[in-house]
Amino acid sequence: MTKLVVFSGAGMSAESGISTFRDNNGLWENYDIQQVATPEAWAKDPALVQRFYNARRKNILESQPNEAHQYIAKLQKYFDVQVITQNIDDLHERAGSQNVLHLHGNIRLAKSSGPDAQYTTQFYKINDWELDLARDLCPDGYPLRPHVVWFGEAVPAYEEAIKQVQEADIFIVIGSTLSVYPVAGLVHEISNYTQAYYIDPQVGHYRVPSQYELLKMTATQGMQDLFHKLTN
Repeated sequence: MTKLVVFSGAGMSAESGISTFRDNNGLWENYDIQQVATPEAWAKDPALVQRFYNARRKNILESQPNEAHQYIAKLQKYFDVQVITQNIDDLHERAGSQNVLHLHGNIRLAKSSGPDAQYTTQFYKINDWELDLARDLCPDGYPLRPHVVWFGEAVPAYEEAIKQVQEADIFIVIGSTLSVYPVAGLVHEISNYTQAYYIDPQVGHYRVPSQYELLKMTATQGMQDLFHKLTN
């Protein structure tokens, strides 16, 4: 079966009402990244970090998958689909995608804030939107922290992502500015035979090799266009 890999970024979820990372008026504009998205921030003020991610989780729970998410899920009828996402939301899963690899973690999960937390493989499901520092503890006694990859931390899923991209017959990049490394380097891992597409309103070959077909569209417009092209 033809293998189709989707690599999604923040622009994918923007149409669901989830604030993007770098755009004007994005969620991060009112925050210093160093205060809410680094291990040092957690060590200095875990209450602030927890409040920030609780608010993000609440926003995600109140949001719904958009048509682009749904088109990707529908492709499973025609292809062996693997989603690789930079996003920490679970909208791909809620749209019906079965195989989703989260490069930067999943905010619906939590993990220990103890030593070597960035490498842990033990995760805990969060049933609601709020984590409490005093109440929500892991078995070793450390407070639970969001299962997200902070700046300065390793990206444990990156090697698996490289493998998936290298095996792709069709590769779709959607809604990513390709400005966060090392994951932006995935666009260079495709084989010579791979059909490659890049969907983004600001798309340009300065971001990806000439092998990519550029679709200067929103996530929904681009996925609608590609869905019909690939399945007809």
